[in-house]
Amino acid sequence: MRILIAEDDQVLADGLLRSLRASGCAVDQVGSGSEADAALASHEFDLLILDLGLPKLHGLEVLRRLRSRGSSLPVLILTAADSIEERVKGLDLGADDYMAKPFSLQELEARVRALTRRGLGTASSVIRHGPLTFDATGRVAYINEQMVELSARELSLLEVLLQRAGRLVSKDQLVERLCEWGEEVSNNAIEVYIHRLRKKIEQGPIRIATVRGLGYCLEKIPG
Repeated sequence: MRILIAEDDQVLADGLLRSLRASGCAVDQVGSGSEADAALASHEFDLLILDLGLPKLHGLEVLRRLRSRGSSLPVLILTAADSIEERVKGLDLGADDYMAKPFSLQELEARVRALTRRGLGTASSVIRHGPLTFDATGRVAYINEQMVELSARELSLLEVLLQRAGRLVSKDQLVERLCEWGEEVSNNAIEVYIHRLRKKIEQGPIRIATVRGLGYCLEKIPG
C-alpha cells in the first residue's frame, strides 16, 4: 500500500511516517498544497492523508483538483478541531473521512485500513485467493491455514498481486506501489522479489505467472 501524506507540521508528519511505515506501508510526504497537487497528478497512491491548512495551496483546493481529474482515491482529511465548516466543505468535495487534531495514531491507523478496504470494494481486511489468505491488518499470510514466513517487502508485493488477482501487473506498477520517493528499486530487484515469493507461496493451484516483457499475474491453476 502506498500513501501520500500532505502535512506541513513536520513533527506530526514524522510521527505519521514512522507509524505507517511500521505497519508495512510505503509512505511519501509533502509539506505544501502545490507539492501535493503535483504528486497526485503524476503518481499513483492508495490513500491521501490531507491536512487542510497547507501553504501555497489550501487542502480543499488540492481535493477539488483531485476529484476534477476523476480520481476516486480515498482521502482522509486532518483538520483543526474547531473547523466544522471546513470539514463539511471537505466531505462535500469528496473526502471520505476526517480526523480532528489532536488525534490518536492507533485510531488513524484503523481509519487508514478501513479506507483502503473501501477503496478495494471490500469490508474485510482479509484477502483470499484459493488456499492463500492475506491478513492486511496483522500483515501475515497463510496457505491452507499455515502461516508463511515472508519479509516485509514480500508481504507488500503479495498484497499488490492479491489486490489485482487475475489481472496483469507490470513491473513499473509494482515499483510505483511498493517504493517511496528516492528509493532505488530496479526491475531486476523486482524479479528477485518475485522469485523469492514464488518459492514460498506456489503450492497447489496458486502461481505467479510471468507475461514476458509485460509483468506478472497471480492466478489459480484450473484443476
